[in-house]
Amino acid sequence: DAIPSADQIRITTSLKSQRGSVWTKTKSIFEYWEVEVTFRVTGRGRIGADGLAIWFTEEQGLEGPVFGAADKWNGVGIFFDSFDNDGKKNNPGVIVVGNNGKLLYDHQNDGSTQALASCQRDFRNKPYPVRVKITYYQKTLTVLINNGFTPDKEDYEFCAKVEDMVLPSQGYFGISAATGGLADDHDVLSFLTFQLTEPGKEAPTPDAEIPQKDKEKYQEEFEHFQQELDKKKEEFQKEHPDVQGQPGKTTCPFLSSADDVFETVSDRELRQIFEGQNRIHLEIKQLNRQLDMILDEQRRYVSAVTEEIAKRGAGVPGQHGQASQEEMERVVKTQEEVIRQVNEMRNSMADTLRLISGAQHPGAAAGVYETTQHFNDIKEHLHVVKRDIEHLVQRNMPSSEKSKCPDLPPFPSCLSTIHFFIFVAVQTVLFIGYIMYR
Repeated sequence: DAIPSADQIRITTSLKSQRGSVWTKTKSIFEYWEVEVTFRVTGRGRIGADGLAIWFTEEQGLEGPVFGAADKWNGVGIFFDSFDNDGKKNNPGVIVVGNNGKLLYDHQNDGSTQALASCQRDFRNKPYPVRVKITYYQKTLTVLINNGFTPDKEDYEFCAKVEDMVLPSQGYFGISAATGGLADDHDVLSFLTFQLTEPGKEAPTPDAEIPQKDKEKYQEEFEHFQQELDKKKEEFQKEHPDVQGQPGKTTCPFLSSADDVFETVSDRELRQIFEGQNRIHLEIKQLNRQLDMILDEQRRYVSAVTEEIAKRGAGVPGQHGQASQEEMERVVKTQEEVIRQVNEMRNSMADTLRLISGAQHPGAAAGVYETTQHFNDIKEHLHVVKRDIEHLVQRNMPSSEKSKCPDLPPFPSCLSTIHFFIFVAVQTVLFIGYIMYR
């Protein structure tokens, strides 16, 4: 059921019970390899089915029940499973399953009993194409994924890793997909294969290009396929004149209401906005907890310094004791100033947290990464403050050395915390206004 075009291949269309796949014509002889796959999985349903699979097997896969390909394969399959068969609410997810040619895939449990590694990632209906990088090097298989929220092609996140994995020395690469009672469009935009060589070894010579005769042959096959497809479309339109322009009338009759199954473009954008705001919410809560920990440590440091003042004031007579006491008082004032500023930061972030929790129209999901980066910068500055304070206390604790009041740990001078949160709030209000205007 795959449909090729000039810029992509639609492995399956969003129709029920579809199966499609694409395989390399010749075996790969790479000992170590890496593949980069770019694809989209889109559908009107709030949930989709069944999913997509990337293969490396000893033999070419035929049509079958495992995401459109045959069962009992010898090699490895990386499955992007959209539908939650076992009801554990862990889909969409990515599962790595190996096979020696004898095992039957466990559909009812979503392959969890056979999974060598897995991760939970939502790859459906993303603003940008999803990118996957699969590396097999020295018996270790690694899966990295770009979740489709950013156009940055190198923004990969770790997903899964399998060590001591033995794959066939030669095999075929392939990609397949299938639909069931629910359906998604599974589109593959690119499938790049690279050979990896160990450091110090001579790189292999590149293979010769495809001969011109083969190119012409493939072009003729493609044009013939397109003509057949156009004929089938015309025949279908003649046989079903009542469904022209109404593609949404033929989906999922077993479900009670179409409104419960399908989501509009606005609903999808709003869902992605809420997902992004949820991540901001979690980041702020985590930062709030870390600020509480820092404040507790600061109070302990002040108590220790106060005790040291009392000891030195009682044990050192005359002017020397008075001078030490004055210096220690300056240290305490410095510590209290640090605590005051940290409290201000904590209160500002608490206000922002309440603002985000009560917002009716949160900011865009695409802004999550920029905001997260700002919070990471704040964390780094807090770690600098903590390190400076620890150094200050350690330097003032020994009684043999003369106490010296250190300078206040420098805070970022380019932009204050209050101005930063005001800027974020104004930017959020402007974006919400733009969304409502549009």
